[in-house]
Amino acid sequence: MVIVGGGVHGLATAYYLARNHGITNVAVLEKSYIGSGGSGRNTAILRSNYLTPDGVRFYDRSLKLYERLAAELNYNVMFSRRGHLTLAHNDSSLRTMRWRAEVNKASGVDSEVIGPADIKKLVPFMDTSERARYPILGALYHPPGGIIRHDAVVWGYARAADAMGVHVHQDTELTGIDVEQGRVTGVRTSRGSIATRVVVNCTAGWSTLVANLAGVRLPVQTFPLQAAVTEPVRPFLDTVVVSGTLHVYVSQTDRGELVFGASVDPFASYSTRGTLEFVEGLAGHVLQLMPSLSTLRLLRQWAGLCDMTPDFAPIMGHTEVDGFLVDVGWGTYGFKAGPVAGETMAECVATGRTPELISAFGLRRFADGSLVGEKGAAAVGH
Repeated sequence: MVIVGGGVHGLATAYYLARNHGITNVAVLEKSYIGSGGSGRNTAILRSNYLTPDGVRFYDRSLKLYERLAAELNYNVMFSRRGHLTLAHNDSSLRTMRWRAEVNKASGVDSEVIGPADIKKLVPFMDTSERARYPILGALYHPPGGIIRHDAVVWGYARAADAMGVHVHQDTELTGIDVEQGRVTGVRTSRGSIATRVVVNCTAGWSTLVANLAGVRLPVQTFPLQAAVTEPVRPFLDTVVVSGTLHVYVSQTDRGELVFGASVDPFASYSTRGTLEFVEGLAGHVLQLMPSLSTLRLLRQWAGLCDMTPDFAPIMGHTEVDGFLVDVGWGTYGFKAGPVAGETMAECVATGRTPELISAFGLRRFADGSLVGEKGAAAVGH
């Protein structure tokens, strides 16, 4: 079989095919170097405090896989459990946080709504006073949330898959997919052709272009998502902090850098260049939460590509073309789903059946009108 995309989703799918199902006759195609796409351009925040029961169960499984990934792969992926705070600045947001907390608890996920006093204990530098322009009324606190090194995860999966016989082809661009009588028969690449009856699309940004090669249309739009990082300072921020109202999130790496991000850009594009407008808006919003950061210097900024679906949930599983499967449409939250996406897609390929964990994410839901509706927990949740 052929997997298109050498990021965390493609490599995890290849790894679990080999480990769980003994399928090693697998080629992973990456047009650049592994991890060069979305897997290397995200902020690597992990959490499972989503809004819908389907989303909560799915991401909680992924978080549990991440927690033991270093031991499983014998490779230090530098997982760091920090806790995750989603701030509420108005009554409507606070109601949503309470709703999410109850959904999380019903699914066995550790989440609770806490007040300004408890937030101040977790993040002493946060302005929780009533004088703030956007007063903090409370927050959804998710203790299992944390951060991880994205490049370590990519190389850990690649190393383990390669050791079991999977072929990882870098600098190999997909140029065509051969379909005869509604079934995949092979692919064409910049380095030659491959005969195969199974192709899995694990790309981000180019997912619609790859699907078009197989004659499959996807309800996906691609938007840039920008982020930035500061100079390193002594560690002071133990928790990941998110504000949907201000469209900002911030965490601190083990090296002391502060990583900032916001929501996707308001226009569809394939550009991965940063903009001054983004930095100005982001800096202003961060300083409204933590005014004491005003003297920090910004080191660099970047952008990744996010494939957004109408209901802010991914598209996974089989398509109308026999042998062509998709694992796409991850928006701003694809990296945290890497392990579980790989595990379930491997099962889907090996058994021919759609696992219960991803049954709600099928492509048919857009024709049937059975949308998932994850926007309330994914707009700037990261």
